[in-house]
Amino acid sequence: MRRPLRIVLLGPPGSGKGTQAHIISELYGVPVITTGDMLREAVANGTEYGKIVDSYMSRGELVPDKIVNGVVGERLNRSDLENGFILDGFPRSTPQAEFLDGFLEEHDLKLEYVIHVTLDDEAIVKRLSNRRSCPNCGEVYHLVSKPPKKEGVCDKCGSELILRDDDRPDVIRNRLVVYREKTQPLLDRYMEKGLIKEAPGDHPMERLPELLKRVLG
Repeated sequence: MRRPLRIVLLGPPGSGKGTQAHIISELYGVPVITTGDMLREAVANGTEYGKIVDSYMSRGELVPDKIVNGVVGERLNRSDLENGFILDGFPRSTPQAEFLDGFLEEHDLKLEYVIHVTLDDEAIVKRLSNRRSCPNCGEVYHLVSKPPKKEGVCDKCGSELILRDDDRPDVIRNRLVVYREKTQPLLDRYMEKGLIKEAPGDHPMERLPELLKRVLG
């Protein structure tokens, strides 16, 4: 029986870390948990932290680290994570990383890997700026990998597709600057612990399982 696999995935927006997280999940049968999913679930379940989260989200405000940490702690205590977990989107700050370290130490657990998904900034800009979204039904397309049947028109509802503001090249570049400012301390932290494994974000999709098996040893 394989030892529990506890993984954190770090990577800039558009790097493909979500895709890699789900491939690892399929390969090893370990759940992927994301910050967004945890927050929404806490709200839906009406937990103590969920009620606080809902008050922030309903006002359109960022949820403070302390509250996010509380939600993560609730989620990590559930029995479905006995064989490990893949954290996608947490930690995103030093206080969150400190909380995770403390939680694992308190429960006599350890992190096996921090996978850093890497991709050149211009490749990310090109990847994200080719996305098009339907403002009516929410369907998302990609001009290269998933184009609509009719140019500029949603396959599902026939609405005109749009380029979202956060998919515009100048906005993407700014998001990448902010991401790196926040994430570099985390990379330094996990590098010192010897946990970092790098995985390219532009690896051919059909060969990703093979790559990730090598990365995880």
